[in-house]
Amino acid sequence: MNGYEYKRCSFLVDWDDEDASLVRKFQLFYYLEDDTIELYELRKNKGARPRLFLKRTRVAAVNLGDMHVGSTFNVMGRNMRISDFADEFTRNKLGKLLQVVDRCGAFVELLLTFAMLKPDAMDRSDEILNLIKDHGFKIAKMKMVSLDRGDILRLYNEHEGKPFLGFLVNYLTTSPCLAMELVADNAVSRWMEFVGPTDPERARVEVPGSLRALYGRDKGYNAVHGSNNEEDSKRELDIFFPSTQVGNLSPPRTSATLEGTLCIVKPHALKEGHLGSILQEIRKGGFRVMAMQMFYVERVNAEEFYEVYKGVMPEYAAMVDELTQGACVALEVRYDADVGDSHSRFRELAGPRDPDIARHIEPSTLRAKFGKTRVENAIHCTDLPEDVVSEVEYFFLMLQ
Repeated sequence: MNGYEYKRCSFLVDWDDEDASLVRKFQLFYYLEDDTIELYELRKNKGARPRLFLKRTRVAAVNLGDMHVGSTFNVMGRNMRISDFADEFTRNKLGKLLQVVDRCGAFVELLLTFAMLKPDAMDRSDEILNLIKDHGFKIAKMKMVSLDRGDILRLYNEHEGKPFLGFLVNYLTTSPCLAMELVADNAVSRWMEFVGPTDPERARVEVPGSLRALYGRDKGYNAVHGSNNEEDSKRELDIFFPSTQVGNLSPPRTSATLEGTLCIVKPHALKEGHLGSILQEIRKGGFRVMAMQMFYVERVNAEEFYEVYKGVMPEYAAMVDELTQGACVALEVRYDADVGDSHSRFRELAGPRDPDIARHIEPSTLRAKFGKTRVENAIHCTDLPEDVVSEVEYFFLMLQ
């Protein structure tokens, strides 16, 4: 080995090519000296040499700090998922990722854990998401879900036959929960430490800065859920974010009502850590979040979604690029007051498309506070009232 291998990291990645109905496999090289990548497609024929798919180039959406087994990123409009490290140097360099083997012989990643905000915490989800960010966790997947009895029995299968299971079913089916996949070093143990003891009263004495101390009411209404161990984390993530559907079991359904208007928190705003603060401003503006889900948008979908702007707005191509540069979060928001419709009210809260203009004439709007340019302007909101239903349905029905 001549030392060249130690200047780059190597990953095995998958791309679900829906047009060809197959999963294509690649080897990705990440060059440490200039943060460029190179991509080779791996052939199915034994002995066939990998085919160069992408020449060495820099891709804004690919950042070494975000690359772990299971993470998703966008390369030229294609969402790719890291399935494994491709060499020992990469495994050791990113060796904070520990692995154990479960009873089925599959690898369980200790870097990931499952987390869920329960119904009693949802009105404070903006604050909690900010705390999650401040404590060093990254949200890799997220979905606001409406649980049914079957979902809850799958999640809490260890409590089968216990007297409080009926309470859990009633409690968790009253209104939506927010399910998340979190990424951090020693994620499972760190999350449970941050969650705190089951009883919020005890948490307020022993760990006053924990989530249950801050947001829990009692043992029953204790705000948040966390996986107890690595095996539970793998099982619970598979319930809410399965890589494939197993038998007739499907993940819990989205909480979308299709009664509000659409807001998309753009990739740049997520990367800059603004999600919680944007949600806070939306809540203060008199809106209720009816549905929320993280998406990694393919180029073909971004082009289709923004098609109405093609040939009309000079920023169309750049808008498509931005929407595919990493995770975005789609929201269905509804105005809670008795007067005014959600669409027009939310457009007022969003502000002018150009953040510089917004800061001069509407400084309290979302784009004034969190936007940077006409393309990186923090959020998308539905422009025309006749497009409200189709835009909400695009994310919460078509992209499911």
